[in-house]
Amino acid sequence: MTSVQTIDLILVGLGNVHQRFLHLLDTRRDTLAARYGLQLRVVGASDSRGALADPAGIDPAMLLAHKRAGGAAGNVPGGQPGATALDLLNQVRAGVLLEASPVNLTDAKPALSYVLAALNQGVNVVLANKAPLALRYRDVRLAADANGARLAFSATVCGGLPVVNVGTRDLIAAEIQRVQGIFNSTSNYILTEMAAGQSYTDALAEAQRRGIAETNPRLDVEGWDTANKLTIVANAVLGFDCTVHDVQPVVGIGGADGQKETREKGKAGKRPEAVKLLGVAERRADGGYDLSVQPVTLAADHKLAQVNGWQMGVLFESDLFEEVFIAIDERGPTGTAAAMLRDVVNLYRGH
Repeated sequence: MTSVQTIDLILVGLGNVHQRFLHLLDTRRDTLAARYGLQLRVVGASDSRGALADPAGIDPAMLLAHKRAGGAAGNVPGGQPGATALDLLNQVRAGVLLEASPVNLTDAKPALSYVLAALNQGVNVVLANKAPLALRYRDVRLAADANGARLAFSATVCGGLPVVNVGTRDLIAAEIQRVQGIFNSTSNYILTEMAAGQSYTDALAEAQRRGIAETNPRLDVEGWDTANKLTIVANAVLGFDCTVHDVQPVVGIGGADGQKETREKGKAGKRPEAVKLLGVAERRADGGYDLSVQPVTLAADHKLAQVNGWQMGVLFESDLFEEVFIAIDERGPTGTAAAMLRDVVNLYRGH
């Protein structure tokens, strides 16, 4: 019988993504043990109202039910109101810290503090939160390397779509000339609906009603979520040292010109073009990359023109592999949670 290795986890943030992650831990326990020889055990969890620690393990089904009932980590029996992930790192020994708290594009805190503290202790880190990488990728990577910790973040780019994995693992020795991507499903859904004749306001309201868009969708519709993901791809895949502030321009889908163009296409019926919000990295002669986010009109036969609704897609163009196109239809947080699970398993597969 194959031996099973127990990996202790700390979860930071208990929103939709980590709630789905808890569900996966509860329902895929036997699969993880049988296929990969791993038992994943939550020993710490924190949210904005407190933290819970138990070195013997926290029942994921119990914690999930507690959160869905409106509870917080700090008011579970044994919980600590007001405690943070920094407290958990001092209270329990963990192999991996998983970060899925809200994105803060001003200074990436408090997530950045938690990530660096974990790495400096030699704790591996899996990220769904894009801000630490979009603003401080170099510092995070240096902290991991200096302390022998491993870092995984495939969930930060297009949820379950393995964009980072394909770029870093599969395009070996290639010179990537261009990356083009529809990185944000909310904006893509809105543009698809507008192309069918709906107004921007109505399309956004419907996206919010369905739970695709947040109550405050600015990161999505103003292009910053796309810019975050493009920055991570540029650093991790292209080896281009940059932050989200190097993405120029960043233009969202709320501009009057873009709305008018897309709406007119919808009124006229099917046209041989499609307007898409693209993140683009274009290789320069000096080996660097120009990064941009803006609505682009694509010919009907362009691969990304076929990416509609909730779908996201990325096109890599390189000298060795020519064109590699990947896409996903993802309508909720399960794909992102599954990507975090994938990252944890890949950190320990074969170890």
